[in-house]
Amino acid sequence: MGLIHIEMFATLDLVGQAPGGPGEDPVGFPFGGWQAPLLDEVAGSQVAAAYEGTDALLLGRRTYDIFAAFWPHQEGGEDDAIARLFNRVPKYVASVGRPDLSWAGSTQLGPDLPAAVREIRDRHEHVSVVGSLGLVQTLLREKLFDRLDLWVHPIVLGVGKKLFDGGAVPTNVVLLEPPVASPTGTVFLRYGLADGTPATGDMTETDRGVRSDG
Repeated sequence: MGLIHIEMFATLDLVGQAPGGPGEDPVGFPFGGWQAPLLDEVAGSQVAAAYEGTDALLLGRRTYDIFAAFWPHQEGGEDDAIARLFNRVPKYVASVGRPDLSWAGSTQLGPDLPAAVREIRDRHEHVSVVGSLGLVQTLLREKLFDRLDLWVHPIVLGVGKKLFDGGAVPTNVVLLEPPVASPTGTVFLRYGLADGTPATGDMTETDRGVRSDG
């Protein structure tokens, strides 16, 4: 069985809507492209490294349409490595409509999304989910992910679709490596899905996990 890796960009208040440009998801959202002024070489290298080993993309309809219009034309340019990767691997599209699947290697998933995602997971080793906030809500709700890479940017928007926006259920995750801050203040966090659900307690030493010598 392969692994499903979610790659997400968010603000400090966990808005994940339209980080890449004003045209991504503009209805009722005035801050499209909020990520661009905060990009730096450190974060760029982290993103590139996160895609290493990817052998399939799992995308929501809106993200797919944006990618299909952009990445086929980027080989040989500044983002050549990612362009070649994205153009080469299979693309799976979660959509209830009829997307244009002219981007080579594209397939629309069936109506039973959780079942379709499980089939993809069995077929590939490293499935990357990029953006696709609506799709991510389903993956969070069904706990159909193995790793969550989250870049938290040092801005607060106060409006917009959020990463955990109705799709989350009580879930434990574990930090897989130390957080890393880029020069602009963006913090990269890598979590893995863990067993069980969050525990509760009070502030006694036992509940806080503090070991007593007594």
